[in-house]
Parts: sequence; structure tokens; C-alpha cells
Amino acid sequence: MKKIFALLVLAGLADVAVAADIVGNAKAAPAKVEMCIGCHGIPGYKASFPEVFQVPMIGGQSAKYIENALKAYQKGDRKHPTMHGIAASLSDQDIADVAAYYSQQSVQPK
Repeated sequence: MKKIFALLVLAGLADVAVAADIVGNAKAAPAKVEMCIGCHGIPGYKASFPEVFQVPMIGGQSAKYIENALKAYQKGDRKHPTMHGIAASLSDQDIADVAAYYSQQSVQPK
């Protein structure tokens, strides 16, 4: 029983170590953000599907904020069908890259 517990603890530590090794690379993100531009790149930050609504400006946001938001969409903690579908298709490395990319963008005035 102690061996099983020890293995589970080590496995948990390995997962933490792997997650800590993920570093966002903004230069790897341009192809990954193409699906973001359709809404978040529109002047005035409004989208028209399925209805006209405001979308958040993500350029200039902190990388941690963007990572947390995308992971919340993946889990379903944040509710938006399109964002859930997009976030679900991203790996942890993709999320880190997208977050790094948008965090380095300048904030654009409305």
C-alpha cells in the first residue's frame, strides 16, 4: 500500500514538473491565433454570430489572465460555445503560446 501511495505522489509531482516546464513562445503563435482574429481582431471588438455582441480585447492582457480564461473555457467553467470549442482544441503549449503572443500586443484604444 505504501508503494502505491509513493508512486501516486511521484506521478503527481511529475505532472507538476511537466506543467511548470511549459513556456509560452509568441513566435510560435501566429498560426495558432488565426481563429482568434475573427472576433478579437474586429474593429470595435464586436462579433455578429450568432448575434451582435461585445468581445473582450485580449491584446495587452496578461499572459496568466489569457491562460486562465482559455483553461476555464476548456473545462466549461466559462460558458461560450465557440470559445469552448476553440479552447478544447488547444494543447497546454498552444495556450501558453497564444497567451504569450497576445500579452505582447499593445493595447489599442477604442
